[in-house]
Formats: sequence, structure tokens, C-alpha cells
Amino acid sequence: MRFDLLTLFPDLFESYLGQSLLKRAIDRGLIEIHRWNIRDWAIGKHQSVDDKPYGGGAGMLLCCQPVFDCVEAVQGQAELPGLVVMLTPQGRRLDQRLVEDLAGRPRLLLLCGRYEGFDERIRLGLNPMEVSVGDFVTNGGEVPAMLVIDAVMRLVPGVLGDETSSKYDSFSTTGLLEYPQYTRPREFRGMTVPEVLLSGDHQEIVRWRDETSRERTRAARGGLVGGGEPTPESPMNTTHNAAAP
Repeated sequence: MRFDLLTLFPDLFESYLGQSLLKRAIDRGLIEIHRWNIRDWAIGKHQSVDDKPYGGGAGMLLCCQPVFDCVEAVQGQAELPGLVVMLTPQGRRLDQRLVEDLAGRPRLLLLCGRYEGFDERIRLGLNPMEVSVGDFVTNGGEVPAMLVIDAVMRLVPGVLGDETSSKYDSFSTTGLLEYPQYTRPREFRGMTVPEVLLSGDHQEIVRWRDETSRERTRAARGGLVGGGEPTPESPMNTTHNAAAP
């Protein structure tokens, strides 16, 4: 799977791209990531990419010309033009269903905004898929782009060591939050592992995980209760969902 990052700050991804799981996926050829600096397509002596909004208002907007030229040039770098994804607070909320949809695409162009956002004609002319990772505002689309990559790459075949790991992530199978999990030691500062997890009774453990998962979801995210029923063969696992626009 190929990701193209269109940004004014490509160096922000330097450390992120070197982290273990993603780096291994890149090294093995399972994921391909390219960084592009939108400013490289700006014209004029100062390579300006932003300007004041018509009608007044605070801040600056990204201009049409460098963004359009950048997107169109990057689309031509591969046989498939790919899906343009604009990271914006007004987009569709990123959830596991959307992640699954994105993971089914062979190529994503992640368009990262800055300043006060994009000239509206960028949205109208490029017709991107607009995606938001939370109802709040960050300094730019780079961190949200990392979140998209992090969530999507887990579903790319071969990226995870255990191919069933992503299948039973939270939200993926039942729509519920993860059940509590424990590891050694058995007792720590007076807190002990539930006896059922030490019993060796597989069916009882599955039942306990189902019940505690539903209790946790009801308490923390009541609106999620009502997802599908887990089965003894498909206990839920966990994933982390973060947010930023």
C-alpha cells in the first residue's frame, strides 16, 4: 500500500517513519511512503503558499495554485492516481469502519493543511475525501495524517505478526471497547489478577471478557453499547484510538 504525504513540513515525519512496526513494514515493501513539500510547487520569488482571506479575518489560507499543482503532479508519480484525503475538522469522523475502507485502497494521498486552512476552491476542485480525527483543532494535518497511517497500516496483510490481531481489535468485531487485560506479576501493590483468568476455563474467560467489555463500554461510551455479539472463537483484543483534526 502506498501513502503520499503532501505537507509544508515533511521533516515532521522523520522520526515517525523510523518507528519499529512501520519501519519494518516499509523495509519489507508492505508499505510505501513518500513525502512531498507543497512549497516546491509554489511560484514566484518567495514561493508563497498562503495569503490573506477575502472579506477579512484572522490568519492566512493555503492558496489554490501550489496545492492543485502539487496534488496533480504527485498523482502522476504512479499508475494509479490514488484517493486524495484532506485532513480537516469538517470531514467524516475517523472510525474503524472508515479505516477499513481506507485500508482497501491501494494508494492514499494525505493532504495536510496549515494556518487557517484551505481556500474553499481546493475542496471543490479536488473533491477529496475529507476526514477528521476529532472535534478539535491542531496546528496542522501532519499528526492526523500519522494517525490515519497508524490505523490503516494495521489492516495491511503482513504488517502485524499475528494476522488475527487486527481482526479482533476494539471496534472491529463487536463495536465495543476492550476488556481489561493483565500480565505478570499476579499481585502488585494489593491489586490482583481476577481469578477467572487463572482458571484455565476458556469458555468462562470468554464470558467474563464479554461481560466486562460491555460494562466498560456502558460506563465510558454508552452510545456504543449494542454492537454485535462476540463468539468463543473470536474474543476481542485492543487498539488505541487517538484524535486530532
